[in-house]
Amino acid sequence: MTGPRTAVRRTARSRARRAAIAAFVVLAATVPAAAVAAGAQEVDAALPYTCALPSGEQPVTVRVSATFPDRVAAAEPVEPTDVTTTVELPEPAVADLTALGAAGVRAATRLAVGVTQDEATAEATWRGETEPTALPASGPLTLTATGDVPSVTGQGTGELVFSAGKLAVDLTPATADGGATDPAALTVDCVLADGAPAGGELATVPVGTGQGGGTDTPSGSPSGPESQVPSASGTPGRPGEEPESRQDDRAPKVDGTAPGAAAAERTAPTCKYDEKYPAGPMSLNAYITGYANVNKLDGAALIPPFCTLITQGEPQFEFFPDFSGATITQHSTADLYHAQRKQTPPFEATFLTFDFTPTTATMVLEQTGPMTIDSHGSTDFLFTSTDTYVRAPIVLRVTSLEINGTPLDVGADCRTRTSLASPDPEPAKYPGDHLVLHGRGEQVTGEPATGYLLLSGGPLTGKVTIPAFTGCATADGENLDRLLTASVSGPDNYVKQIQGQACFVSADVPNPDECTEDLQPLKVPVAER
Repeated sequence: MTGPRTAVRRTARSRARRAAIAAFVVLAATVPAAAVAAGAQEVDAALPYTCALPSGEQPVTVRVSATFPDRVAAAEPVEPTDVTTTVELPEPAVADLTALGAAGVRAATRLAVGVTQDEATAEATWRGETEPTALPASGPLTLTATGDVPSVTGQGTGELVFSAGKLAVDLTPATADGGATDPAALTVDCVLADGAPAGGELATVPVGTGQGGGTDTPSGSPSGPESQVPSASGTPGRPGEEPESRQDDRAPKVDGTAPGAAAAERTAPTCKYDEKYPAGPMSLNAYITGYANVNKLDGAALIPPFCTLITQGEPQFEFFPDFSGATITQHSTADLYHAQRKQTPPFEATFLTFDFTPTTATMVLEQTGPMTIDSHGSTDFLFTSTDTYVRAPIVLRVTSLEINGTPLDVGADCRTRTSLASPDPEPAKYPGDHLVLHGRGEQVTGEPATGYLLLSGGPLTGKVTIPAFTGCATADGENLDRLLTASVSGPDNYVKQIQGQACFVSADVPNPDECTEDLQPLKVPVAER
């Protein structure tokens, strides 16, 4: 029989458990130093920024350090290494966090780095994460973020110039006992201040010098492998549709992957059990990612990979009277997880409001109650089919908004009034507003499973109503609830989420095909339209 199996220690059947899951929906100095070693140039630039804190705009020093090659051959990628972004937030920022009841904070940085070659331009995003940092009793708060960054390949010969641009700092504050504050997350948006040295330039890398045995190609002619190219369209496509885009083949190519990692793996957050969420005998973890339509904006938002911690339930079998088969039921529970909170990391989505104005929102999805995963199936011992329903109360919180490049203050408590809501096939048994996603899987004994199964993941789909917004207001008291509600809220928004294979962390010997050495999910799924 190939139906769901219980994770039992010290038996052959416990060797490789995959996961039940949850999924849900959404709806966002100094000039470079000279090379210090042959073939490399080390950059350490202190740049002045202006950041929009809850208490108002403040000057902030941002230090960017990295190692670049001093030159590359034509078609050879430039791969910055040892990248660190250090943000020194002033004392008023510490006061803002203390006012929320925070004793410490964790941060993620998103630095836009412009890349130019001749007249062509592209943009890369340098992401970093910090360790948990205690708030100082006085003085500034220094946050040091590290992470891999995309490589860039020039198109032909000519210098590649890297320059720092907009910076977003996603803050996740924590109370002294490790609990969440209210709000649980906020984003600080920063722009390069006027008079920044060399306009924020970080490094210049000549291309086409013959370094590494490469051959020069005419300036402007395409070269190198296909990779992500900046799009002129601000509107993501809907699931099942390809987004419209325009590109300049002469622009430097920004690779969607960090060196040696797949794109999804590069951006996947930490996903493992800790002292606040300890693993039990039936513990699994899994990554999830996908798209969700927003009907009013005629587009779809991408939810980057996020982490779910799962407690797998015991499968229950009820055999047919003639023992020709059995029905199978299984009840499991799950939690969203990010930095010891039941939420996703902050993420961005961009749409064209009124069909022409690019609008970018930074958001967090917060779990507000128990998340359940219920599977119902049947088997004749040769063929097994299973229907799985994921139910999760989820609130959407908007932490920042940018309209046509101009930040719009939405306040610290901008969120949907109630949970995202889906029609439930059993409303009497499962009352209240919650997201519902459904997955169906089938498997013939001895053959690979198709669709979604409890243990191996796959696609989950559904429709969701985005409720009205509340708590959205500018610093001067202007209420934005009606604006966001009119622009976004509404029913029948189609959702498609993909769960990756999970890691059974409680196995005596975790399966290396499912788990990393530190017991995180090895497989990071790719969103599907």
